[in-house]
Amino acid sequence: MKRILLPASGIVLATGLLAAGLAGTAHADGKVKTDTINAEAKAWQAVKFWTASNNKALRGATAFNPDNLEVSQIKSGGGYTADTKAGSTAPIGEEKKTTAKVQNVNLPKTIGKVFFVKDGKKYWCSGTSIQSQYRNLVATAGHCVYDTDNNASTLDKWVFVPGYYQGKAPFGIYVGKQAFTHYDFDVYEDYDRDYAFVTVYDGIGSVDAKVHKLTPSEAKAAAAKGEKVLVKETPITEAEFAKGFDQYGEAGPFKSKLADPKVESVAMPADAAAKIEDYISKGVNGVQLTGVEVTKSVYDAAKTGLDNGMKFERLSTETAISQEEYNSLVAAKGDGKFLGALRVVKDANGVETAWFKQQFYVKKWVKSTAEMKYWVEEYYVVEASIKSNGRLGDNVGGQGVAWNQGPGKTVRTFGYPFGPHLDGNKPYTGVTPKWCYGKSASKVLTIASKKVEEQQSLKCAVTAGYDGGPWLSNYSNTKRLGYVSGVTSLIADTDKNDRYDTITSAIFDGETAAIYKAAAASWSGKLVPAAE
Repeated sequence: MKRILLPASGIVLATGLLAAGLAGTAHADGKVKTDTINAEAKAWQAVKFWTASNNKALRGATAFNPDNLEVSQIKSGGGYTADTKAGSTAPIGEEKKTTAKVQNVNLPKTIGKVFFVKDGKKYWCSGTSIQSQYRNLVATAGHCVYDTDNNASTLDKWVFVPGYYQGKAPFGIYVGKQAFTHYDFDVYEDYDRDYAFVTVYDGIGSVDAKVHKLTPSEAKAAAAKGEKVLVKETPITEAEFAKGFDQYGEAGPFKSKLADPKVESVAMPADAAAKIEDYISKGVNGVQLTGVEVTKSVYDAAKTGLDNGMKFERLSTETAISQEEYNSLVAAKGDGKFLGALRVVKDANGVETAWFKQQFYVKKWVKSTAEMKYWVEEYYVVEASIKSNGRLGDNVGGQGVAWNQGPGKTVRTFGYPFGPHLDGNKPYTGVTPKWCYGKSASKVLTIASKKVEEQQSLKCAVTAGYDGGPWLSNYSNTKRLGYVSGVTSLIADTDKNDRYDTITSAIFDGETAAIYKAAAASWSGKLVPAAE
């Protein structure tokens, strides 16, 4: 398959997205090509991908802008002859009329962005909801559905977001289920057939989050399964801790710890002799008698008694050890890491039979100034339930579809431009949709390198990201509805001044109508039950 690139001579492919799917099938008439984009399991993967972290992936996507490809010639062709009679289907979901006279305020709810992943990167195209039997159909460009660099497989994680604005999906997110396109585009990349109709599952709308409290054992089990357990800590008194700890033990929710412990040397307490065992074993009022290891020479020079620096005979007695520990301590002593003394006992034959170590300590009185903290823990998990937002057409309506209207007709086009012009100028943010209005050229456009022999064209100075957006004939600016007679395919610089000035579209004809009708009669269903 050839690479599709951005031409130095001024053609940019208006690109888009769709999730990787199963093998496609061609209908008996040889024109309708269908491919499954997302079976239900893959559809859920797409939902999780785009909605994670408050729709972070949606906000991180950009308009797809292919690499450079030399286009030898762009020229005007001859007239157009329809293959069948003209026809159309009416739009659905008439919107509330408005008396506003400014044209750019009357954007249809049906338009939005199609998002997808290609080569690990997140991209978007434009698209629109259209009329269908099950109110579940999106029209966009064929290259916004099929990866023309990868043997025409469907693009990954394809979703449609009508009314998309800065990471928000006001009408829900609709995952693509099945793609319908012309056999010649899917197989031969014939851009005279650069359009696709995609059925979508019911939308994924709001998320209901419910918090469930867990017992300590339930929390431990949930954490072991990888669930995120939330812990709430409430301070309690020492008496409350003691009562709760007696009841539940270490496995319970009652906890304690020393907060920021600080230890300092102090003088021997006045009652040290009377409570010496308590001072050594557990301390009294935070004061404890402990030992500091020293060398044998320092220990021998120390005096006996209870004050700081006195010999700590109890800790300095010789103890038996294993031969392995003895050998290890011999090495440590050689490195200066062991301060004590070592002794080995041999029998009459000089064979080692016993090993001993002795470490030497002097007394030190210390006081801990750390405060003991007590608290009780409560454990929770949050269960999110994603609810169906209903059918696409019920939520935003659907544009009508018209075929064999021919070029030279007045149209209004919509889309989300974002990419730069050839000279690097970048006038669009891609945040809000833009529109163009006018009469398409009466003669068809030909581009040999794209196998284009008869596309329609319209003067419109937009950039990448606009591709896939609808060309609407007979558009009512009060109802915000019309008839899709094309979708933006290519974006061209026809006067070679490094600024895009023209968009093109496949001409919807009788074969397009057959593909559209097959898609419009296809059911997709919902991923989750409808909200009560």
